[in-house]
Amino acid sequence: MAADSPFRPEIVKGKVALLTGGASGIGYGISLELGKHGASIALMGRRKHIVDSAVSSLRSLGIPAIGFAGDVRNGEDAARAVEGTVKHFGRLDILVNAAAGNFLTPAEHLSPNGFKTVMDIDAVGTFTMCHEAVKYLKRGGEGRDPSDAGGAIINISATLHYTASWYQIHVSAAKAAVDSLTRSLALEWGTDYDIRVNGIAPGPIQDTAGVTKLVLPNITKQNHPLFRFGDKWDIAMSVLYLASDAGKFVNGTTMVVDGGQWLSKPRSLGKDQVKQLSKVVEKRSREAPVGVPKSKL
Repeated sequence: MAADSPFRPEIVKGKVALLTGGASGIGYGISLELGKHGASIALMGRRKHIVDSAVSSLRSLGIPAIGFAGDVRNGEDAARAVEGTVKHFGRLDILVNAAAGNFLTPAEHLSPNGFKTVMDIDAVGTFTMCHEAVKYLKRGGEGRDPSDAGGAIINISATLHYTASWYQIHVSAAKAAVDSLTRSLALEWGTDYDIRVNGIAPGPIQDTAGVTKLVLPNITKQNHPLFRFGDKWDIAMSVLYLASDAGKFVNGTTMVVDGGQWLSKPRSLGKDQVKQLSKVVEKRSREAPVGVPKSKL
């Protein structure tokens, strides 16, 4: 259950956010919380009816919102969404790249075209959106007051590539590219344009396709360090931190928001077994220290 926001209601008041993949799932959760905290919202997605529905939902809550049907793999669509956002709201402050593609498949069953499709959506699409938005996000960009700092880019990543993941070689490669892109743009655009570029790597988030479609049957909440899945709210709060002045000195990092899952592994022994084993080992070590013959004691 989502808690009350720890942030001031107006923490991103007056800012304009464009989100790819922002009409459903984690993306919509981010859109909703940015809007509740004062931002105007522009959504971009491939399915027009989903985008239109999300825009209507946001507007019903009093959140200024517009939508664009488009594909992040298409440079013209990306430019139209960015320029349309600035034309409608007068500026752009926050870009959230949440559009992604994923499906489970053994590597030998994955076609090169399938691999390329996910790379294009996740990695190339993220870069394309950043490339189109930089002229508006940079310090002194169109619609920005000369005294304004540069804007913020937040790329939604994953933890799949931190070790290795079953049946998601395409997504692991794509998200590794996204993380690298985040660091490189943070260096270049942070230095040249005062734009902060960060990422968020969510863990399993309940009520999303990532859990219903992609979590393997043997992976349950009992396998998770905190014995629960995350909420879309958890990711949205992380975005608020990175997009607002609260995170004004954070640049080039990918924040892992997964409850520690990627660090976890099954226990080889239970706590009681460890306690008993430790007593036995300690007793033996006192009777005959390792490496010292009993005749020398």
